Amino acid sequence: MKIFVIAIIVLVIICLLLSYYAHLYNKFQELLIKSNEAEANIDTTLRRRFDLLNKSIGVIKANTKTDNDVLELIVKLRSRKISNFELDRQLYEAINEFHSYKENYPALADSDSFIKINDSLEESETEIIALRKYYNDSITEYNKLVKKFPSNVVAKISKYKEKNYYDGKDMNDDIINDFKL
Repeated sequence: MKIFVIAIIVLVIICLLLSYYAHLYNKFQELLIKSNEAEANIDTTLRRRFDLLNKSIGVIKANTKTDNDVLELIVKLRSRKISNFELDRQLYEAINEFHSYKENYPALADSDSFIKINDSLEESETEIIALRKYYNDSITEYNKLVKKFPSNVVAKISKYKEKNYYDGKDMNDDIINDFKL
């Protein structure tokens, strides 16, 4: 009779451990899905920004009557394959150039097409900030699970590794000057 009780207790403990493992595994999956969703939304927003800047080339040329290369960076980006983070940096440079045209050519401020593009770019800026925060919050929760006991055991079994934040920083390296504007 004692062996039967001990077997039942061991079985219950094993079931509880398996249930807890399943719970933690599902939590990892939930956070991975959230970060993937945020990354896909960032992709979409960056694509929209790129398309807006691409469209603005024609508007700028039409309203400034310049023969110079307009938003040359955007033209170069058309054929490159780069990460979201690098694309985001490049688009910021292009947006700064876009704004310099607005300052240097007052006629652009009267163009409805230019105003719409400018408004859409500003709208996308707000959106990208929120998406970055959502992504980084998801990664923070995920990384906490990877590091904390007992979820780190599940992470090792499932081969989950820490993920970098949206800005590409690795918080575990020795580089302290990796923040760039």
